[in-house]
Amino acid sequence: MSIKAFAIAAVTLAATASVASANSYFELPRAQAATSTVELGIVRAEADGIVEIYDRAAGKQGALLGTQAVRAGANTDVRVNTGVPARRDVIAVLKVGGEVVATETYRIDR
Repeated sequence: MSIKAFAIAAVTLAATASVASANSYFELPRAQAATSTVELGIVRAEADGIVEIYDRAAGKQGALLGTQAVRAGANTDVRVNTGVPARRDVIAVLKVGGEVVATETYRIDR
């Protein structure tokens, strides 16, 4: 593939990406204490959505541990109650309109 063809393909791919995914994200990931609340800090969402916290088992998304609604824009001090202390790392998934627009892994200090 020529450089020109590669550049065109890259621009086309970028143009077809979801607008929400470009404007929806988690702030810098950080370590978490092993508690029943996962503290995400600031979560930015293009539109109203939901954050889901999943267990990270063997490097993959495992069981759903908890959810928290977020509104469009910057949501500060977002916390998700998981009911029980997380025993391993977790994956935060931000969904807007049922579509996954951002994911982030949070390390759980044991």
